[in-house]
Amino acid sequence: MSSGRCAACRYLRRKCTEDCILSPYFPSNNPQRFVSVHRIYGASNVSKLLLRLPIHVRAEAADSLYFEAQCRLEDPVHGCVGLVFMLQQQIQAAESQLVKTRVQIAVMKSQAQHPQPREAESSFNNPFLRHFDNDANLSFSNQISSGFI
Repeated sequence: MSSGRCAACRYLRRKCTEDCILSPYFPSNNPQRFVSVHRIYGASNVSKLLLRLPIHVRAEAADSLYFEAQCRLEDPVHGCVGLVFMLQQQIQAAESQLVKTRVQIAVMKSQAQHPQPREAESSFNNPFLRHFDNDANLSFSNQISSGFI
């Protein structure tokens, strides 16, 4: 009989009915999923939330609650916002590197189309590339100082 209870009902030590709102989203084979969500949101709040949602989005909501609860347990101050911030910084660094690479390609194409008879212009003599080198170094040092690397 106890094997038929969902993880939520088993954790809360109550009988799991056929119409249990939590059983489809917190199966008995994964009790840690409910424990995490319960610690952050509480069983009553999760039940009320799921009841208010249309049936077709409840599974996604339960997954989201679990993910957010895990993030909050790992980082009580920032939760999933800390993860989002770190990913945004990585995107900005990648975009900066992409711009720098595109400028280098444009300079090389220009040099190939119009070869100069004297010394070829290096990236250190090119003011555009110097600017992007400085930006890349600044963003790298900012990431180190903020602890996201």
